[in-house]
Amino acid sequence: MMIAACRLVDLPRGEAHRLDIDPPVSVFHTDDGELFAIDDTCTHQDASLADGWLEGCEVECPLHASKFNLKTGAVDAPPAKLPVRTHEVFVEDGMIYVRLSTAAPNLPPCIAARLAGGVA
Repeated sequence: MMIAACRLVDLPRGEAHRLDIDPPVSVFHTDDGELFAIDDTCTHQDASLADGWLEGCEVECPLHASKFNLKTGAVDAPPAKLPVRTHEVFVEDGMIYVRLSTAAPNLPPCIAARLAGGVA
């Protein structure tokens, strides 16, 4: 599935734009001008990565400082252990689009339990 995220001019370098879909996805515009999209929720606990700190091609979770590689989704610093999904990003006519991955998301235990009908 492809989703229009926002206009490129509305996403300054060094910032993120969160897409309120299920599960949420965020588009990051690095200081170098690269665009990346990853699942927005930290795989350790329920925290928005769009609210984290962007440095180079990494984002640091604002809750417990896990770091994720924006290119690969890999965990670069614990306590998170599972990667986040990455999504394809492209710009057409000044609009940023995200093509969502078909892989299953890695959700933090509190969200996975809630979706399964358990108590988080």
